[in-house]
Formats: sequence, structure tokens, C-alpha cells
Amino acid sequence: MTHQRTITIVLAVSVALGAAGCGSKSSSPTTAATDSTATPTTEATPTTEPAGVSESGISAERCQANKDAGTITYLTGFDFAAAASIVEVVVAQNKGYFDKMCLKVDLKPSFSTANYPLVAGNKAQFSSSGSFTELAEFSAANGASLVGMSVDGRTAIDVLIGKEFVATYEDLKGTTIGVKGKLPSSIKALLASHSLVEGTDYKTVLIDGFDPKVHIALPSIVTFPGWKSNEPGQLQAADITFNTFDPTAEQIPGSFGLIYTNKEFLAAHPTAAQDFMRAVMLGLADALADPDGAAQICVDAITAGGNPNFLSPDGEKFRWQTESALIKSLTPQGTPFGMPDVAGLQAEIDAYAKAGVFTEGGTPSTDGLVDPSVLAGIYNADGKVIWPRA
Repeated sequence: MTHQRTITIVLAVSVALGAAGCGSKSSSPTTAATDSTATPTTEATPTTEPAGVSESGISAERCQANKDAGTITYLTGFDFAAAASIVEVVVAQNKGYFDKMCLKVDLKPSFSTANYPLVAGNKAQFSSSGSFTELAEFSAANGASLVGMSVDGRTAIDVLIGKEFVATYEDLKGTTIGVKGKLPSSIKALLASHSLVEGTDYKTVLIDGFDPKVHIALPSIVTFPGWKSNEPGQLQAADITFNTFDPTAEQIPGSFGLIYTNKEFLAAHPTAAQDFMRAVMLGLADALADPDGAAQICVDAITAGGNPNFLSPDGEKFRWQTESALIKSLTPQGTPFGMPDVAGLQAEIDAYAKAGVFTEGGTPSTDGLVDPSVLAGIYNADGKVIWPRA
């Protein structure tokens, strides 16, 4: 099946999750990974009222403890894009939620892979990760003391985009895939599930820039990875025909939109860390309730920063419509948004290890790399953020 302005992974979640990637030999899939659609027993249980914060306000002692943390620096994963783990922080800042928690927060645009050493060294306190595997890979290779606080998406956000004549996995044998850095882990696992091994059945080459219209025209490659919430929308808008190979359609586990910190900051300033996440999760709730409004807040921040990556209002609207739909669809009923699914994250690691993703530091574990208790402490029994309403 060929796509031409018909990839509706954005606005019609049922299509995003139910339609097999073009050329797929499998039947229509269920949701992302079977173990991510039910509430795992390892998820922390939301509490009722944490000490110092209630609907009536924040205590003077807790407020002072949060102020004592000083300026908290958050580095974005890609400018101020309306993407999971970025949009909720931008919205929280815009609506004054950090101020309400007596926190001084400095948002800085950056790029995901550049941020890990900065957070690990406590030069910044929070940042955005593209996936749990990305966080785990850096931690394993560098012995970094990082810990995930929230995970928005319970599926891989990546998709492999092919030219019109690339319609099946068999068509990928002996071809060249263009990559920006390296092949995403979910795509590598997807190809491995079809007995396609990098270096043997296909090769990868670096491609420049971020424009999928340029990439799909390159004669030296036939496919390239992208995000479901970005490149397909640009290609649709340009009336360019393309095919997709989707890890979600093949039930390859994954995640997207993580916010993480370092263990040093978490131990030294536990209330500030928790209340930062409290404000962010309230920002996430707002962004999910009003996707277009949240995207506009991000566009305003992008514009104020000079828009060095040439992001467009329509593109950011498309991005958050796609990601917010996936988040709402795949978060189990009764589970608060952003709550880490530890069992699902371990399934992701296990699947990617089988595909040969991890080469440095061995296969990581979820142990110590994610802390659901922080978010559990900010939600009440109804799954709502405990927030001063006065």
C-alpha cells in the first residue's frame, strides 16, 4: 500500500495503531506492545496528599526548601518543539506553574543527545529524552547516574520512510538507509524481526539536515527513519508519495517523551524535584486537553528564540496532535499520564538487546534508571495532579 497524503497516524489513532506499515507481511496489529496496554504491577500507586502540598496551598517550609534548590535548568530535546517531554515543560512555564511551586526554572533549547552529560554532571537538572533506550544506552556506556521521572509515550515514535518502490521488507535487502547519527533502536529491532541485520542485509550512511523532502529525493538511499509526528506530515503536505515501516504495527515495544534528572539533584532536593514534575504533569494535562493551544505556546517560544531550525506552526500542530493522540490512546485507563511503566520499559530493553542494539556497557536494566515513586506522589487516587487551587 502506498501513502500519498493519507498517513493518518496523527489524527486517527486507530489508523496509527491498526494499519500495518506499508509492505508489512503481518496482519493488523493491536496497540504498541502487548505488555504496555495493561497497567503493570510495578507501577507506583498514586497517593492522596504529599506533605506540604495540598489543594489549599504549599507549606512555607516546602516553599523554602524549593527555593533553596536555586535555579533549575531544563534543557529541551529539540528547540521548543511541541513534542512530548518538551511541550509540557513549556506550557508549565508559560502558565506560571513553577512559580506556584516556589521554583526558579530556566528553560534552554538544546538537542537530546547533547544533554545527557550535562545532566549527569549536574550542570543542568532536567532534560528530555527521545526514548528510554536512548537514556539507558548513555547511562550504560558512561556509568551515568541518571533517572527517568516520567514517560509520556508507551510505543516507539520512530517510523522508517521509504520511496514509493520500496513496498515490502524483502525490498529492503541490499539497500542503503540514510540516518541522522545512527539507526533508531526501534527501527533496528523492527528490521531484525524480519531477519534484516545491519551490515549484512543493509547498510547505513549519514545524511545531512532535517528536511524529509530532500532526503526522499537522495539517489544514494531508499529509506530513512523519522518520527511519526514530523516527517510524514511534511511529506503529505508536499504531495510526495512514500511508504512506511512502523515498529508499532509489528508490536515492537518502545517509548517516547521522557523527562529525566540526575540522582545527585534528586537526593539533595527531593521536594524541588517532585514539585518540578508536579508542575510539568499539570502542564501535560493542559497540553493533552488543548493540543492546538499547547502547540501555539511552543510556536511562540520557538519564534521568540529566533526559530533557528525553521519549525513551522503547522508542523508543530501536526507534531503534538500526533503525539498527544498516541499518549491518550495508549495510557491505560486509571493510570496517570506520564507514569513510567517499568515492566514495559524492561520489555523494550529486552527486545532491543535481542536485536543487538546494545554494544557498549552491556545490556542495561531498568533498576535505578526510573523512579515511579516521584510521580506517584503528585497524583491523587483519581489520577489528578494534586495542585493548590487557591
